[in-house]
Amino acid sequence: MRKYDYIVVGSGLFGATFAYKAKQRGKRCLVIDKRSHLGGNVYCEDVEGIHVHKYGAHIFHTSNKEVWDFVNSIVEFNRYTNSPVANYKGRLYNLPFNMNTFYQMWGVTTPEAANAIIEQQRADVKKTMEEAGVKEPRNLEEQALMLIGHDIYERLIKGYTEKQWGRKCTDLPAFIIKRLPVRMVFDNNYFNDRYQGIPIGGYNKLIIGLLEGVETRVDVDFFENRQYWESLAETVVYTGKIDEYYGYRFGKLNYRTVRFEQETLDTPNYQGNAVVNYTEANVPYTRIIEHKHFEMFGQEVEQCPKTVISREYSTEWTEEMEPYYPVNDARNNALADQYRALASKEEHVIFGGRLAEYRYYDMAPIIENVLNLFKE
Repeated sequence: MRKYDYIVVGSGLFGATFAYKAKQRGKRCLVIDKRSHLGGNVYCEDVEGIHVHKYGAHIFHTSNKEVWDFVNSIVEFNRYTNSPVANYKGRLYNLPFNMNTFYQMWGVTTPEAANAIIEQQRADVKKTMEEAGVKEPRNLEEQALMLIGHDIYERLIKGYTEKQWGRKCTDLPAFIIKRLPVRMVFDNNYFNDRYQGIPIGGYNKLIIGLLEGVETRVDVDFFENRQYWESLAETVVYTGKIDEYYGYRFGKLNYRTVRFEQETLDTPNYQGNAVVNYTEANVPYTRIIEHKHFEMFGQEVEQCPKTVISREYSTEWTEEMEPYYPVNDARNNALADQYRALASKEEHVIFGGRLAEYRYYDMAPIIENVLNLFKE
């Protein structure tokens, strides 16, 4: 008899939700995390009464009512609506691309006028590609130009995307931007999902609720004493890097990561919005997050005399950094397939989450995956 049914490696959303559902089934779980806190990348730090998203902005959104009801059964979510703004050479544009954006870009006030400009620019791009013998977009740049034309691409997509991925748009695959939202309405809501918001009191409340009554340990590196930790449970639930689990047998996967410069300012309101993207190439950071706007609205903002901002710098991942995003290129996708093939044969290991599956996930699909796992 082992001491636990499951040892969960990582206390992020997948690990915490898994432990919650397992506990409901009467299973014994131990959750370990190499960081000094629980919650993975959704962890929040309290600074001047503001819940700072320590590892970057996390905005929960879903159209799945089961998932929405589940997270709200743990902690109530607020009404936050993601409406980012783009700053290009000091001029501001609403995102996603909508009638507000088109008015700011061209001065047009009707969908017909906006469509006419976009269609003309699309036609120019298509003609240029056909003259070059190109039938389908070969890269992100060509795909974006076919979708939205050169004005918006040059001002609002090109510089930001190249900073985000550390690669030229002509070297990035077209599929990254195939679902570019373009709306002929005056609506700055970034997501199409029916539900969105932030936990009232911050994401720590969600994690604390999920892990209530579950044994947890922090500052524990699974790989420093792997044999011991594996001996404690019938099954390992692994949420770390899949290549590390297999000792980098086929080679190391690549990741993108984010570096943050956090600053506390003696002003109640720095930029008037939670998210402002900086889309020109010569601004080194991709965006500035002002954390109080995730949970404070209207007069609440002014009643809190200080604010906290984070400048985000996208960069290549190295061993001493936290991995954030899988790199979708031929080499990494082929390598990940090899690791996933090994994982599919494991009988006593469950792999879950962005790193363990080497797939880009938002938060809601992570929780949905766990709920489905327990249905099965």
